[in-house]
Amino acid sequence: MPKSKVRKKDSSTPPVDRHTPVKAKAVGPSHPIYVGVMLGMMLLGLLWLVVNYLAGPKIPFMSELGAWNFAIGFAFMIVGLLMTMRWR
Repeated sequence: MPKSKVRKKDSSTPPVDRHTPVKAKAVGPSHPIYVGVMLGMMLLGLLWLVVNYLAGPKIPFMSELGAWNFAIGFAFMIVGLLMTMRWR
């Protein structure tokens, strides 16, 4: 059986990277106050909804808001959840 020919390897140099690498900024952990505000917003939204269900008609300004109480409670919780994306 005949031997196969051996291919010669290309001796050219690999292409040079044309873009310069960008160094990422070293970002440390979040400030403890940020974590407190984040958790506080979520708990405040939960507390707003619980108070609305339990004592909403008895509190004058909450009864005037009506269905907007749900929007306010969920808005606090959503702001807290959005803050978690920047938490390190």
